[in-house]
Amino acid sequence: MADETSAVFRELIDEVRALERKLYEGPNTPLDEQGVIEGYKWIFSILQVALEVNMWADTARPRFVDIVGPHMKWGGDNADAFYAYAPIDPARTYRVRGRTGDTVYFSLTVYGGPNDGRYSNRIVGTVNDRSLDIAPDGAFELVLAPEPHEGNWLKLDPDAVCAITRDYLIDPTNGRRMEWRIDADDPPRSKRETDEDMARGLRAALTWIREQAGMVPLPLGEPNTIDPPYPVPQVTYGWQAADAAYAFGSFALDDDEMLVIEGRSPECAFWNMCLWNQFLHTYNYDYERVTINGGQISHEPDGSWRIVVAHRDPGHPNWVSTAGHPRGRIWFRWFYPDATPEQPTTHVEKLG
Repeated sequence: MADETSAVFRELIDEVRALERKLYEGPNTPLDEQGVIEGYKWIFSILQVALEVNMWADTARPRFVDIVGPHMKWGGDNADAFYAYAPIDPARTYRVRGRTGDTVYFSLTVYGGPNDGRYSNRIVGTVNDRSLDIAPDGAFELVLAPEPHEGNWLKLDPDAVCAITRDYLIDPTNGRRMEWRIDADDPPRSKRETDEDMARGLRAALTWIREQAGMVPLPLGEPNTIDPPYPVPQVTYGWQAADAAYAFGSFALDDDEMLVIEGRSPECAFWNMCLWNQFLHTYNYDYERVTINGGQISHEPDGSWRIVVAHRDPGHPNWVSTAGHPRGRIWFRWFYPDATPEQPTTHVEKLG
């Protein structure tokens, strides 16, 4: 009765099973024990997201669903942010309603490109807290549509496929996150899925998983360095933000060593630094500070900052824990910077 769905389902199961090999063999292995365990979590995370954004997605009656979090780690998550996804039909008109909460930066970005599970390759448009008209109580309404509308409006090009929200908090544990809602004008009153519909969604999920798997495990790069920061171009791969600068780095430390990172951030809406494993997800921030943001950091008298990455607390206010990882990736991001940030400097010292 559902022959096409059954065939794709079996292929999807085989693909998920095959992902286990990436934890033990191939480029950028072997992983240590923690890396392997986190790799299994990565497998389940990308499967969960693949099904949310491809199988369950409905452009006629969309909803924003969380796609990263403490228990959904993949693709460069971080402890300070909430990301949500909604599918888009470029021929429809949508009304997005929001309320700001305790956010210090938020944005909504529409991405364009293939609509078959492949990653987006273009930023159609973006709005943020600096470009929207927002009421004194933090409420706003934004129209996503191919034709112009009065007020807050973002044009949908013919290749628009999804909208992703980002909201960042200095204190994400205790702060009030953003409220987001999306509604399509004139949605149909009913929907009946066919074997072809279901198979198409599962096939897109399969494609998405394969693309994610092709990016990891990451190489570690030159240890204990930070690359020059770069801004995100309008032509993009994946779901990067359109108004941020980024910088990659790497650490490899013995138990008695610490990496000292020194730099200066331009004026910006928000910035942070995160430690990642080779599967592009943060270490467990429920127990240790494995990320730090500009609102949490202690600055030097001249406005610069110094971050210390180490296995144990060296007594520095800007200590970021490796959470027991001997090596890993470092990721900086600056939202809405006045200028491209300076390249941070690094050196290794002995603890104590």
